[in-house]
Amino acid sequence: MRPRVALLACLLLLGCQREERSFEPQPKGGETEEKVALSTNSPGAGGPVTEEAHKGAEYEANAYHVSQGKRLYGWFNCSGCHANGGGGSGPALIDDVWIYGARIENIVATIREGRPNGMPSFRGKIPDDQIWEIAAYVRSLGRYVRKDVAPGRNDSIQAHPAENRLLPQDPQQGGLPSPAELAPQ
Repeated sequence: MRPRVALLACLLLLGCQREERSFEPQPKGGETEEKVALSTNSPGAGGPVTEEAHKGAEYEANAYHVSQGKRLYGWFNCSGCHANGGGGSGPALIDDVWIYGARIENIVATIREGRPNGMPSFRGKIPDDQIWEIAAYVRSLGRYVRKDVAPGRNDSIQAHPAENRLLPQDPQQGGLPSPAELAPQ
């Protein structure tokens, strides 16, 4: 009996990294260095040179980081330009058209460095780990993360409140009035 309990305790301690959290953010100057290619065109015989920290997989596979990205997306008013991912004055984030690349490293570079004609740079204004969290949430808008990691959609975005939030009502008589009711009296 004891070996089973010990084995069960070990399994619980190992657990799932889906909810693992780091409560101490990196300082603003502690940014990762990536060189990402925005296009497959490059001079010479070889392809474009890219260097990645492979930090994106850590953020995209963690539900806590993606949900924090959702919260930060609201706090930094990303919806002001990108609406709820559907686009506005900024491009849509829920389709498969990505001007500067759909990989998380490209999205981080866009947030950090900004882009011409509208996207401001947030370098030095948002800590690096929060930029990665926002980028992971943006990837979830386009359905690029696993379903068990992606956050749920806010009720404010839905056409009507969730069924479990509607007030109970008595059934209403519906349909059209009978011909007898419509006839002149």
